[in-house]
Amino acid sequence: MQDPYLYLTLAMTSLVGLVIIAVAALRGWAGWLELKRAELGRRFEEAAPPSASARIEVADLKERIRKLEAIAAGVDL
Repeated sequence: MQDPYLYLTLAMTSLVGLVIIAVAALRGWAGWLELKRAELGRRFEEAAPPSASARIEVADLKERIRKLEAIAAGVDL
């Protein structure tokens, strides 16, 4: 006849193993969520509006291009 303590030991070992796997899976899930939050935060930081000096420089370049196009078209400014 089988020893009842054998079944109890197997059941407890299986339960402990299941708990260890569940904890590891939850930590992995939490790490993955943190990674996605960091990616989203970095994406929003990259999409920040340009600084005032960058906008002034772009406006200056556009003005120069407009003047060069006018010169090329023979229009007097």
